Amino acid sequence: MKLFKQKVEIPRTTLDIFRYEEDGLTYYEFDATSCQPPEPLVNAMICLAALKDDKERLVATFFHEPTPLYDKISSKFSYEATELESGDFKIVFKKK
Repeated sequence: MKLFKQKVEIPRTTLDIFRYEEDGLTYYEFDATSCQPPEPLVNAMICLAALKDDKERLVATFFHEPTPLYDKISSKFSYEATELESGDFKIVFKKK
């Protein structure tokens, strides 16, 4: 079954954000591989602030592992990073 991803508006973001549901969870997703700092970090911080509870996730693709972001969010969010074949990083964030 193919996921239906709907483009959504999150105020102050500059990237396309998509929403979908899978296994009882709501995911918000963006791809920041084509933009330059600080745009990826800024969009991630805005999207993370919009997560309401532990049933929502943010999935973000970055052109490098966003270590500075981890330092800023580690008290409120957990994350799982996967390096893709392209060398980009896909990170799944969730509220603690």
